Amino acid sequence: MKTMEEVLRDWEAVIGLEVHCELTKLETKMFCGCKLEFGAEPNTHTCPVCLGLPGALPVPNKAAIENIVLAGLATNCDIEKHTMFYRKGYMYPDMSKNFQTTQGPKAFCMRGWLDLDMDGRGAEERYNLAALKPGDRDENITRTEDGYIAHVGITRIHMEEDAAKLVHVGGAEGRIEGATESLVDYNRAGTPLMELVTEPDLRTPEEARAFMQKLRQIWLALDISDCSMEEGSLRADGNVSLRRRGSKELGTKTELKNINSFKSLHDGLAYEICRQAEVLEEGGIIYQETRHWDPSTKRTVVMRVKETADDYRMFPDPDLAPYDLTDEFIDNVRAKLPELPDQKAKRFIADFGLSAYDARHLVEHRATANFFEACMQEGAAKAEFAKPLANLLINDIAARLNAGESLDADVLTPVRMVQLVDMLATDAVSSKQGKEILAAVLEEDKDPSVIADERGMKQVSDTSALEAIVDQVLASNPDKVAAYQGGKKGLLGFFMGQCMKASRGQGNPKLFNQLLMRKLGE
Repeated sequence: MKTMEEVLRDWEAVIGLEVHCELTKLETKMFCGCKLEFGAEPNTHTCPVCLGLPGALPVPNKAAIENIVLAGLATNCDIEKHTMFYRKGYMYPDMSKNFQTTQGPKAFCMRGWLDLDMDGRGAEERYNLAALKPGDRDENITRTEDGYIAHVGITRIHMEEDAAKLVHVGGAEGRIEGATESLVDYNRAGTPLMELVTEPDLRTPEEARAFMQKLRQIWLALDISDCSMEEGSLRADGNVSLRRRGSKELGTKTELKNINSFKSLHDGLAYEICRQAEVLEEGGIIYQETRHWDPSTKRTVVMRVKETADDYRMFPDPDLAPYDLTDEFIDNVRAKLPELPDQKAKRFIADFGLSAYDARHLVEHRATANFFEACMQEGAAKAEFAKPLANLLINDIAARLNAGESLDADVLTPVRMVQLVDMLATDAVSSKQGKEILAAVLEEDKDPSVIADERGMKQVSDTSALEAIVDQVLASNPDKVAAYQGGKKGLLGFFMGQCMKASRGQGNPKLFNQLLMRKLGE
């Protein structure tokens, strides 16, 4: 099988996402008063409505509708004032009433969009990006200095109810294949569930991952969901097809169902792109089907042939009247919009002089963004602290958060972080030592200055003392000095190493470098 890079030279991937998000911050379900509680004893939060018993009538959850309108406003959607709920034919044990209450072609939120800032490794998958200059446009992307911006359309965000949870016993990795029995927990049935459907504007697995990550940032900022992919409150279906480069006709798509991690979303789409290319290049046919991504074998497998819209037999729900939103209702929801990640990043650029890259990556986690602001508000904090502080948060703290660590706010305090940044800014410690001190603060619950003293890390920045060391090193190596001056500039690293060794690692590397360059005639 070819690599994805090889495939994308000849084929264009067309990707769309369906992102499902449970509104976990609500107290009750979408159409009944049953309590929302993850991890509760199975089948303890059910009633005739969410079980679909005869004669039970649903009542829409107003708070859930407020949340979906909030989500729509935050993703540049038009809010439809007149909508309705439909019944979607759904014959499966996890939906006991045999239909799902959902929305039809016109949802609460329509015609939205998000812009994705793709840079670094995230931009490398885009085909022929190097042919564009900063400011050039190609279809839905605009080239930037360090990558590109992709404009991604959102078809709609509609409201529906989640299904129950199936637990397959005896099968491999909890799947139905090979299971001896299946258990149903109806606690989740009826949970308010937003589904966001994108336009087919994504072209790489990295763009799909970035879109999903950005959505998660926005919805966490709105405080409408915990967005836990591990617990299933945020998940995605990825639709992907291939077409020859230059063609405008869409190919047959396959759907990857219920992806529950950013890595699985990327890797599943990447595999499916390569698989489809292999089938097509061998003269085969791509069938419209739903596939499962198996992260252990790193391949997709067929789950079922994909249903069409006709299979669902959708029609307006006779138990739910059409829903009319007033201007007053929409304006009241709009007033609840908080500062969103993109707005926060722009403010960080304006207020603290950060680069667009640093600001964008700072706001990827609410924890790092809020901690950054808390540090900058400290009385001792200075404007020049912003860049080294951002570096520590992006490179060290965010890495720990991505690894699933939770940071103790009583241990890593703004006061301690500002003290560490001050030590870095004044060259009291090196950047390498700064990383070591930060790790020690988290492990030992001590102030950075105490750790630096205990480990003898304070840098020597006395120019006269460092100059004496430089003179001694150069005097001890006259042959290498001559070689350096004869053109072997790589020997500068040798001289730096000797100076750091002579100072027992405590000499200021920047000053050593300046002194060496001056004395070597540079």
